[in-house]
Amino acid sequence: MTKMCTGVLTMTAVAAAALALAEGNPRGAASATVGGKKVSVDYGRPALKGRELDALLKQLPADRMWRAGENQVSTLITEGDLLVGGKRVSAGKYSLYVHAGENGAWDFVLNRDLGLPLGKMWPQAPENMKNEPWPHYEDYSKSIAGSEVVRVPMKSATAPQAADMFTMGFTPSGQGQLLTLAWGTQAWSVDLQPAK
Repeated sequence: MTKMCTGVLTMTAVAAAALALAEGNPRGAASATVGGKKVSVDYGRPALKGRELDALLKQLPADRMWRAGENQVSTLITEGDLLVGGKRVSAGKYSLYVHAGENGAWDFVLNRDLGLPLGKMWPQAPENMKNEPWPHYEDYSKSIAGSEVVRVPMKSATAPQAADMFTMGFTPSGQGQLLTLAWGTQAWSVDLQPAK
């Protein structure tokens, strides 16, 4: 019974998210150069709309994995090999997740799994959305944890200005870039450097 209820709730969440996509926030994108090679992120931009970030984080599944955005899967593409938080990542395209620990620590996570076509999760999806890749909402640990490429701690800071909409951006850092995720009054960053 519990599995059935969870499945129904997941399908309801997917359906609601898909329908909200038509009237939702625009997607965000940012790019920069690391070691002469382009690195870019593409992500959904949920808005707080008066809600508290801590209250939203309490709604995460038991494994505390968040899709780092909303709607379609968030991705990072790098044309060259990188050191992500000091760990080597080969050139390629990855889905982007965040592990939001209960203690407030966030980990930056890249995964080879690029998501599921919305039509497989929700057969009633609008035709133009059926092939759009969607993240793993509640089954990350069970379904794609084995495809994880890197998981590194992010540095936490107070955002320079409050951001109602979730935002990702790059700032130069040595020979590379600092990728910062900001939402509300909080920000988290991870260092991206060229792999040598």
